[in-house]
Amino acid sequence: MEIAIKTASPEERRAKPTDESKLGFGKIYSDHMFSMTWSQDRGWHDATVEPYHEIPMSPASLVLHYGQTIFEGLKAYRLEDGQIGLFRPENNIKRMNLSSARLDMPQIDEEAFMKALELLVQLDHEWVPHSGGASLYIRPTMIATEPYIGLKSSAKFLFFIITGPVGAYYPEGFNPVKIQVTEKYSRAGPGGLGAAKTAANYAASLLAEKEAQKAGYTQVLWLDAAERKYIEEVGSMNILFKIDGTVVTPPLGPTTLAGITRDSVIQLLKSWGVPVEERKLSIDEVVKAHDDGKLEEVFGSGTAAVISPVGLLNYRDRNLHINDGETGELALKLFEELTGIQYCRRPDPFGWMRKIAVS
Repeated sequence: MEIAIKTASPEERRAKPTDESKLGFGKIYSDHMFSMTWSQDRGWHDATVEPYHEIPMSPASLVLHYGQTIFEGLKAYRLEDGQIGLFRPENNIKRMNLSSARLDMPQIDEEAFMKALELLVQLDHEWVPHSGGASLYIRPTMIATEPYIGLKSSAKFLFFIITGPVGAYYPEGFNPVKIQVTEKYSRAGPGGLGAAKTAANYAASLLAEKEAQKAGYTQVLWLDAAERKYIEEVGSMNILFKIDGTVVTPPLGPTTLAGITRDSVIQLLKSWGVPVEERKLSIDEVVKAHDDGKLEEVFGSGTAAVISPVGLLNYRDRNLHINDGETGELALKLFEELTGIQYCRRPDPFGWMRKIAVS
């Protein structure tokens, strides 16, 4: 696929942040974006890297009425040798195509997708932060753009990629977060959209998250929709429990997202000889492990936070303190190893990093 390039003029270029310690997350955007459109008669066409801009669209666009949209999230890291690194981008591309299949949206050629990612990062490489712990967040998105008021799959789609420098996802940084277990709401049910990275899943979590934050917690831990018994995931990350020396995490299925960081964590743990079980895990089992003194660590995994230690779980108005509210040894080791690989400060035995040369 040929990609046209329209570089931003000096007047169109955006002010870069001067203090990388105050980046926050998701508030700053780079100079350029990638976009291409799809139609039934032409397929994908008009692939362009151009200055970041607003998207003109009809108020009757199907995405606004029926939610036909998917997205991904990955990061670019500034390396010590001057190159830029992407962490397992091919997995994000494959997962986005799985999401598009579930929502009856067109597939994207994987090579064209990768070419667009690399070209955009190369063009905006000056936006990749220099400080440790910061990175360039990359958000590919696809939306239904056909103007039509009626329930059907769109005949037109827009695919775009935007980027922006980010720091820590949670205000706590790498410090332990407090999680509230919810029985009041459900995120996804069997046969639904839980395994797809689509806006509906996140919209379903917003009220529960808002109520949890009002009560003093950072995020919500979701239980299964049928019985409100089995642990699934946290709103923005997968969840893992170290119980009596074994790391236990819920299995992948139709109601949970196949986290790329989750998969990386499992591969690392197995390479270290740490026992890992991917199985159904009830909240009652977690409570019992806590009461028996066997719940050693709890931590989340995800692109945004990488590894997020959990210091407290709130369930039915009871606070379960984990590891005295401190970061666990295994969570810290995983965080240091993963970020070490991502910034290419440590060996990459799994071949996860894809390097981009910049001038």
